[in-house]
This record gives sequence, structure tokens and C-alpha cells, in this order.
Amino acid sequence: MRKTLLFCSLLATTLFATAPARSAEQPLDVLIVNARIVDGGGNPWYRGSVGIRDGRIVSVAPGSVKTPSKRTIDAADRVVAPGFIDLMGQDTFVYLTDPDSARSRLYQGVTTHVSGEGGSHAPQNERTQRKPEMVNGKPVRWRTYKEYFQILESHGVPINVAHNVGAGQVRLVVMGEEDRAPTAAEMQEMKRVVAEAMDDGAFGLSTALIYPPGAYATTQEIVELAKVAASHGGFYSTHMRNESVGLLAAIDESIQIGELGGLPVHIYHLKAAGKRQWPLMNQAITRIDAARTRGLDVTSDIYPYIRNGIGLESFLPPSLYVNGFDAAKKQVAKAAKRRELRAELENPNTTWENWYQHVGADWSKVLLTDSGRYPRDVAGLSVADVAKKENRDVWEVFFELAMAQVNTAPESMDEAQKHAALRAPWVMIETDTPPVNIATAKSTHPRALGAFPRVLAKYVRDEHILTMEEATRRMTSMVANRMGLTDRGRIAPGMAADLVVFDPQRIQDQSTFEKPMQFSTGVDYLLINGKLSIDDGKATGVLAGQVLRHQQ
Repeated sequence: MRKTLLFCSLLATTLFATAPARSAEQPLDVLIVNARIVDGGGNPWYRGSVGIRDGRIVSVAPGSVKTPSKRTIDAADRVVAPGFIDLMGQDTFVYLTDPDSARSRLYQGVTTHVSGEGGSHAPQNERTQRKPEMVNGKPVRWRTYKEYFQILESHGVPINVAHNVGAGQVRLVVMGEEDRAPTAAEMQEMKRVVAEAMDDGAFGLSTALIYPPGAYATTQEIVELAKVAASHGGFYSTHMRNESVGLLAAIDESIQIGELGGLPVHIYHLKAAGKRQWPLMNQAITRIDAARTRGLDVTSDIYPYIRNGIGLESFLPPSLYVNGFDAAKKQVAKAAKRRELRAELENPNTTWENWYQHVGADWSKVLLTDSGRYPRDVAGLSVADVAKKENRDVWEVFFELAMAQVNTAPESMDEAQKHAALRAPWVMIETDTPPVNIATAKSTHPRALGAFPRVLAKYVRDEHILTMEEATRRMTSMVANRMGLTDRGRIAPGMAADLVVFDPQRIQDQSTFEKPMQFSTGVDYLLINGKLSIDDGKATGVLAGQVLRHQQ
């Protein structure tokens, strides 16, 4: 026994003695020194150094080190944290058609972008993708996530991307825009399509139950699809059926889907919309706490603004769109139909998500963030402003703007509910907006360019609602845990080298509703898979991202 122990001891000594020698022969690709390391796990920051080689973190050491490296970055007491993960960033195809749009995320410190709500990039068929998409002047077409991911990888992406499969997209592919229950054969086909997406690498099933055609799905229909995602180790994420008067019932439905489907639940952009509903926020948090107490894994996220973002056409009842948008547009062109719709919007007791009531029946509270297909530039104006500027009836202007599919930012929330949500330990951060190129786009919701720095500036530095360490946890390891990304979201040896270096005193969202097209400031370095995407405050343009696939 003594000889065996001696042999093992000598073997271990030999192994551990030779490892540093091999490491010394091969310099690091990047060494970050003099850093305040915020590791993503919620632990207190500490001063140290981070070494990177071949896209991975290979060393994390307290204090100062002098390891040979090809590039040394002096953090000069700035924070080094895991790259932020945007749990709901919408479109990823834009990274192929307009790679510069990635800067709207990179300057926020975001290294991973998760896509998919009610709609998703796959599945597709002849109905949903009638003609090929164009990339660099060449047509591309896909039907499955396997094909879509191959397109992304063949062209290269500037940021890591991950995807959910949208139940609304599945419904469109199988059933079209009809407001009815699926047949048994259609239900079976929808389940097959969800299974295929999960096999291809989707992380979970997502819904947007406020928008057609997702609004037409019953709870049981979603449960059946959720069971498929659960069998592949996925989770269920949802823009709930109601975020105002029916908020608590919508939370109950989401929890029920998780319980019957047998999978974790994530609620997108938790809010109590409409002043009369603001007191419901604390009740909503209590409901989710109770679900977690009894053993259901349920989480949520917010974006840090009291104005939400929504297409103006969504102010109209979902029943208008049962035959598709084009048919709805023909109906709205009729004076009698407009009078009927106005009466419905002015009714404070509607059961659907009535955003006109949520803004206090005040068109001055509905800010336009782009011009859609409206013939004049109206970005930055309210619906009331446009009517006044054009000397026209505000309702007639509203209907025209809605049918032009103008995007809006209604003032529907208050700061108290943002504070309450951030104090709940299971709430993360998202942008809920596609990437945007500030050189070519006319306008956007400020969250597209500022959501993550705004949390660090407003809710950490200025208002002290969160600590730096806790805010970072909400943006990194907590999201990685939700998705099952075991090699992202933390600073530790072996993890992917997605890292952000920022100045906690300078980090700031600059995008406002009045002047939205401005990058955030304070992120000085950003590494994605070990490559510098921001170097000394400037975007490098490197296509360092990867398509991340769910591992079952």
C-alpha cells in the first residue's frame, strides 16, 4: 500500500510539474491584467488577471501575473466580466445582410444573442418564405434550422447566436393564419416540426400569445408542443397572453404549461401595463415566487424602460387579423369598420390586450419609433403630434399609421415596477429589439442600443437598486443556466472567452427616444470566443461569433 501511494504521489508530481512547462512554451493569445474581476456568479469582485488561448479562458489568477502573451490588455482597474447574453434579441438574419448592425449589441457588451419569440427563423415553407432571401446579392433559402444554421456559419456571424423555435411560426407553416384549432393530423405535424427544430439545436419552445397567429392557440395546444420540447431537454419561454388586466391569469397559464408540459418556464419582459394595473406587479412577483417555492423552475426578464415597444397595428383587436394582415387592411379601409374598431378601443372593459386603454386613452403617450410604410417621416412624434402636424382627425391618422405598420413606444409602465422586478432574484435582462445599424436606420427603441449599459448606469451606479456583481449575474451566468449553456456566462478556466472590459464610472446608455441612434459608451474591450470585437473602444468588424446549438 505504501509503495502504491508513493507511486501515485510521484506520478501526480510529474504530471503537475510538466503542465506549467508546456504552458510556458506556448504564449497566451490574450492576457488581461490589473482587472476588477466580476466572475458572473454573483461573487464579490477581486483584482486579478485572465489568460486566454484558442478561444478559451485558460487561467484566472488573483493579483498580478507575468505570463508571456501575444497581446496584453491593461484593464487599469476596470471591470472584466463575462460577455452579456441577450435572452431575447429577435432577428439574427440581419447579421448576414447588415453585419454593422452588430455594433448595436457589441457596444453594450453583448456577446450572445438569443432569437425566437412567436415567430422564428425556422421552420419555413412556401407559404412563409415565398421568395429567397438575399445575402451579398445571392439568393438563399432554407426550411429547417439545420439549413439556416449552415447558412449563418458559411457566411460568418459577428456575435454568438442561439435560437428558440416559435410556436407561432410552427402554426403558420402547418396551418397558416387561421383562427381555429388544429386537426389531429395538423397537431401531429406541428409536434414533428418542433422535434426537428430541437434536434437541429433549438434551445426551447417560445410563444407570443398576444399576436396572431399565436393568440389563436389554446393552452392545451401549447402544452402538447411543450411536451416535445421537454423531451429534448428544452425550456418554454413566452410573451404571455396578457400583460395588463389579465396579467395574473396569464402567469397562471404560463405556469400551467410548464407543469403539464414538464419543463422550465421563462416569462419574457414581465410588466404590468396600464396605470390601473401597476399594483398587479407585486402580485405577479408573489405568484412566481409561490410557483418556485412549490418546485417549478420559472424565471423572467425585463428591459429597463417604462415604454414598451410594439407595432401600432397591435393596438387593434386580434380578431381583425383572422384572415391575415392584407384582409385586415381592406376592412380598415371601410369607414363603418373604423367606427366599430374605435368603439372597441374606447371600451375600457375589453378582454383582449387593449393598448389604447393601457396608455390612458391618450394618443400623446404613443410615441412612434419609425415610419413603417407611412409616406412621411413621423419617427419621434406621437400619434397626437402627427394628427396636429397634418391638421387631421387623430383617429383617422391612427388607422393609417397602424396599417402602415409603424412601430411605437407606448408609455405603459412606471419605475416602481422596474425596481420591484429587479429585486426579484430570478429576473434577467433583454433588449426585445432587433439589432440596428445607426448609419442606415432612421429610428428605433433605445433598448436596441442601450438596455444593458442602462442597467449598469441607472440601476447600479445611480439608483443602487442592484450591486455590480448582482447585475452582472442577471446578464451572464443566470441566462446561461436558463439555456443550459454550460461553457458561457462565467469567468473560469475552460469557459469560452466571451469577455467584456468596461469602466463602471463611464458605462452609459446614450440612446434616447428623442435621439435614439447613438451607441452606448464605456465598453472598451469585448472578446468573443477569444477574439477582440471591440479593441480600445472601436469595433474591429471581426466575425468572431458562433452558432450555438442546444446539447441534448
